[in-house]
Amino acid sequence: MTAVCEYIPGLENIPVAESAISYVDGQKGVLEYRGIPIEELAQKSTFLETTYLLIWGVLPTKEELAAFENEIRFHRRIKYRIRDMMKCFPETGHPMDALQTSAAALGLFYSRRALNDSHYIREAVVRLIAKIPTMVAAFKSMRKGNDPIQPRDDLDYSTNFLYMLTERIPEPVAARVFDVCLILHAEHTMNASTFSAMVTSSTLTDPYGVIASAVGTLAGPLHGGANEEVIDMLEAIGSVENVRPYIEDCIANKKKIMGFGHRVYKVKDPRATILQGLAERLFEQMGHDRFYDIALELEKVVEEKLGHKGIYANVDFYSGLVYRKLGIPTDLYTPIFAIARVAGWLAHWREQISENRIFRPTQVYVGEHSRPYLPFHDRG
Repeated sequence: MTAVCEYIPGLENIPVAESAISYVDGQKGVLEYRGIPIEELAQKSTFLETTYLLIWGVLPTKEELAAFENEIRFHRRIKYRIRDMMKCFPETGHPMDALQTSAAALGLFYSRRALNDSHYIREAVVRLIAKIPTMVAAFKSMRKGNDPIQPRDDLDYSTNFLYMLTERIPEPVAARVFDVCLILHAEHTMNASTFSAMVTSSTLTDPYGVIASAVGTLAGPLHGGANEEVIDMLEAIGSVENVRPYIEDCIANKKKIMGFGHRVYKVKDPRATILQGLAERLFEQMGHDRFYDIALELEKVVEEKLGHKGIYANVDFYSGLVYRKLGIPTDLYTPIFAIARVAGWLAHWREQISENRIFRPTQVYVGEHSRPYLPFHDRG
């Protein structure tokens, strides 16, 4: 007898795993990594320390963190054959497509699928955390016909990435703000790209294929791509005076307002609150951005019109303003999201393979049965 299953579009609210990595309370606006509130990590931690926490489940000792940071520095460079491959990418291609291809290519050089070897797992974690930023920055340079800027071993993780984008050492406040942005984007329970990573992980393929799969999922505008569209929206609105009619038109015509609403949060995303503070910190140090005035009015009007439906600013709303002030090209916003989220994807990869069972969901069939095969002369 065939089991009768209820079909839930998008698997909404269907648990697909047990996890100890992160926790969200969407009604209260709570986000924790391994039990530590995101506000504490944003204030006191660094991205690499947070990465260690997510993947290995504990805060590292001073010696463990130093060793991890040194390993990352040693593995930042990418092989010249990967660089040569990237030079052949079309300059009009989106950086997320370039990143997905490049991440998969790492597996050609480093994959052994030795998932029972702790040394191999450690090396894979280090290589992916170290090399993904280098590949993002390299494509940014090479699509303009320039050689990539080589990483510098004397610079910390976030400072080095910003340096590879411009060949200028950023101001300390800019590097710190960017590092906090990476912390905020590092992990967020069972989202689409994390689920994609877990499904791929469950086949016991190599971790480079896992990350490539997740990058492809993150590239969609309903997931990571929204932060780019927030800036496009602010440009389209143009002025504070145009905000209210723009929102009223979106509501009347049921258009999506980018940067607002979340499948989990029914209050303001706690990451958006932190990012707003980071944006203001940058404006104090580096000058005001008129888009911020538009954003403030936009948030006010959306809350007035849609707050009763639980629609508030999400993580994408203010992150674009921060990256814009840092001088980062708009189409690199989502690849930067990926740089950060590699930490969460790898944490779920390790958790998945520790007690693996391949994902094999079912479906609800709605097609026909027992149709005859028609020869060509009898077809419509």
